[in-house]
Amino acid sequence: MHCRLCESSRLASVVDLGTTPPCESFLSEDQLNLPESTYPLHLRVCADCLLLQIPALITPEETFTEYAYFSSYSESWMRHAREFTGAAVTRLGLGPDSFVVEVASNDGYLLRNVVAAGIRCLGIEPSANVGAAARTAGVPTLTEFLTEDSARRVRAEYGAADLVVANNVYAHIPDLRGFTRALRTLVAEDGWISIEVHHALNLVRHGQFDTIYHEHFQYYTLASAQRALATAGLAVADVETLPTHGGSLRIWARPEAVAEPSPRVSELLVIEADTGLHAVEGYRSLREQAERVRQDLLRFLLDQKAAGRRVVGYGAPGKGNTLLNYCGIRPDLLEYTVDRNPYKHGRYTPGTRIPIHPPERIDADRPDFVLVLPWNLETELTAQLRHIGEWGGQLVFPLPAVRVVAPSPAEVAAR
Repeated sequence: MHCRLCESSRLASVVDLGTTPPCESFLSEDQLNLPESTYPLHLRVCADCLLLQIPALITPEETFTEYAYFSSYSESWMRHAREFTGAAVTRLGLGPDSFVVEVASNDGYLLRNVVAAGIRCLGIEPSANVGAAARTAGVPTLTEFLTEDSARRVRAEYGAADLVVANNVYAHIPDLRGFTRALRTLVAEDGWISIEVHHALNLVRHGQFDTIYHEHFQYYTLASAQRALATAGLAVADVETLPTHGGSLRIWARPEAVAEPSPRVSELLVIEADTGLHAVEGYRSLREQAERVRQDLLRFLLDQKAAGRRVVGYGAPGKGNTLLNYCGIRPDLLEYTVDRNPYKHGRYTPGTRIPIHPPERIDADRPDFVLVLPWNLETELTAQLRHIGEWGGQLVFPLPAVRVVAPSPAEVAAR
């Protein structure tokens, strides 16, 4: 194994989560009697450039040709996209003569706001099914992967982009340096690139091991993102910390010739260094945190099983499938889970084979506990599920530590 950023062979183990299927490979009923392919899920850190990474054991084509994740099913994520678009238009002075490109634009969740603002835009989305949904919503979308070749073709046909948006895609690329060069090709010489990624500081500090799955090939600190961008002549001009996905970075990058780093860049680098993330030893605690959550969650579920109480899940996100497989949770402990995405209804979680139903199933069954798998949406889902308190139901959040939350009488009465 070699680091995909600097090619060093000095990769140190951080946490080994065993073997799991790809997190979005949901099973149909016909597939339940067939074998599943599983792959090692072992996070390592490069001792030389400190990029957190897993081996590229599956290809993006295997994951993203048809994809089960539609961004528009999260109300909080839609609000996040609207707020980002409004702020970016103001900050960068975007108007009718501007051009915005989003890479991995999914179902048009963000660019529909750009269309509404009268700004020319283009989505580049490899998944045919979600790209079709974007075009139906009126968002111009190309169905293909961003490569150096496709970036050159887009620039030749549409021109250079004033803003390139790359939200939650920079971790999904095994050819990190080639993809970074493609971003540089898309952006104008005085343009901007906005990249949102889960911050490795939160991954380690809060034990967020379930954000590790096969379609995430690497995990960034600001320092390692700086090193990656520099390989294509890009520099970090500004950075914001965000609450999304359990704690993310929004990195504003520009061509090196025009990038002037804001004070926030150096301030965050100091925070990362003080947390220990500029040395291999700073990552060692993640394994112990993952083991503690596994033990506590299994103990809770086994206790409820012994007491005859019903526990079901809410959500079927990729992170949930890492959690379920690592902990060995199957339908004997988690009867089923529900999800708002109709694509997943009637299917089963990969590896653990837990059935997925529409959310209305919870109201019909009135279980004692609902295990919230997309724990990062706690505020949104606590509001959506507060009515389970009417029958004494309680919510369970597995990370950063197992917590049981009962909706308050005031929340239930206000419904």
